[in-house]
Amino acid sequence: MIVIFALALSLALILVPLSIGLARRFGVLAAAGGRRVNEGDRRSVPKLGAVVLYGSFITAVLVAQLLPVPRMDPYEIIRLSGLVIGATFVFIVGLLDDLLELPSIALFIAQYVAAAIAISFQIFIEFFNNPFTGQQTDPFPYLVTVTLTFFWLVGMMNTVNWLDGLDGLAAGVAFIAGTMLFINSAFQVEPPQTSVSLLPLALMGTSLGFLLFNFYPARIFMGGGAFLLGYILATLSIIGGAKMATILLVMGLPLLDAVWQVVNRVAHGKSPFSGDRGHVHFRLLDMGFSQRQIVTAYYLFCAFFGVLTLVIESQLYKFIAFGVMALLVVLGFAIVLRGGQRQIV
Repeated sequence: MIVIFALALSLALILVPLSIGLARRFGVLAAAGGRRVNEGDRRSVPKLGAVVLYGSFITAVLVAQLLPVPRMDPYEIIRLSGLVIGATFVFIVGLLDDLLELPSIALFIAQYVAAAIAISFQIFIEFFNNPFTGQQTDPFPYLVTVTLTFFWLVGMMNTVNWLDGLDGLAAGVAFIAGTMLFINSAFQVEPPQTSVSLLPLALMGTSLGFLLFNFYPARIFMGGGAFLLGYILATLSIIGGAKMATILLVMGLPLLDAVWQVVNRVAHGKSPFSGDRGHVHFRLLDMGFSQRQIVTAYYLFCAFFGVLTLVIESQLYKFIAFGVMALLVVLGFAIVLRGGQRQIV
């Protein structure tokens, strides 16, 4: 575990300066305009973070396969192949988006291709733990399984991409989510899923190393790497047994924000995947809160509900916790929206 975490962290720290140099050389820099009006956009921060995230995470994951640890899942190598191949595809698309600014429809199609790659390598949602009985549901029909998995993977990729609006926000939340997945796999389940736990551990080292350069004031942006981070989180929550409750509670705030934005954009005749400043973190920034204040609040909120997944054993209580979290988020949305309207008036 120490080897994998240290390797991912070290590679990220090495790759960040290299990526900054490449971004400056080839002009892959942030530019203010449209919804991009943050301080980092005006400073033309390099945005080749995808190179850091992909290089450090994938290298650490591949090295993890060489370690002599017990492997419980006979399909683990198949799912690992889907993770690596799908991540490589998403990385390439994200890199092209950084260089060429691909249209939203092209990115949407690419996300579906990435989801199809994952599903073809048996990374899919076959069942849930019923919160009312505490038992696993029967395996879903294949059509239901595929549909749910497509929504989950594509939804998570867009959620993390939209979350990446403030310095350190997406990377920090990813570190928290990875930590919860790691503790769950390594120490909570019986028997421990040691080999599977190395995957979120690699994500922890990668996101922490990147975060040291991405926290405000950022010296590098994630760029297309946000799609990659979303793909990694979505697949890791499925590999080794669905840990949906963990991710739903950690990522509840950004997930509900993403759902709200999709509904709001469609209601106003816009593309659900078009970018705007309607997200909560943007609204808070426009209301006068600092980036560090907003990001720290997100960290605390996500970490609190993530810890609940570790200390609460009952599936019913986890379901209730998610309901409470959703209620708090909705109330927060209402307060933020009302505050924004008052500011306009």
